[in-house]
Amino acid sequence: MASSDGLPRRIVKETQRLIAEPVAGISATPYQDNLRYFAVAIEGPADSPYERGVFQLELFLPADYPMAPPKVRFLTKIYHPNVDKLGRICLDILKDKWSPALQIRTVLLSIQALLSAPNPDDPLDNTVAEVWKKNEAEAIRRAREFTESFAMKGGTTAASATASMPKKSC
Repeated sequence: MASSDGLPRRIVKETQRLIAEPVAGISATPYQDNLRYFAVAIEGPADSPYERGVFQLELFLPADYPMAPPKVRFLTKIYHPNVDKLGRICLDILKDKWSPALQIRTVLLSIQALLSAPNPDDPLDNTVAEVWKKNEAEAIRRAREFTESFAMKGGTTAASATASMPKKSC
């Protein structure tokens, strides 16, 4: 059943809940001209290399949502084994583990959790994953550097951040 603006009632209800009951450290605001598109901001979790950063993402609900997962990508550059340099995210619930029982809120919480616990054993960026596996301290240092450069107000640009990073299909 669709609402008066043509959106499925489920999308309207999820959007209303996101606005009325925001998730700590996450904001998701639908675009006025297309309520299937959301501007998302996720605060880097405490005690992670992403702490104090605010990461901008975009989320799109395809026409077959909730039967198909939302499309989500980072707009803010991030050094993370499960995110490639185009911002695509390797997360099981955005792929083969998607279920119509999941919601936008669940997806955003899962992405926030991925920032707390990178998974270099299922990478989207092999180069970052290799650094994470071989020298975790160096990977964390680079992740902090990226966070300071790209996800914090007034950060400096890091020349090393533009290094080429090969991708792997997750």
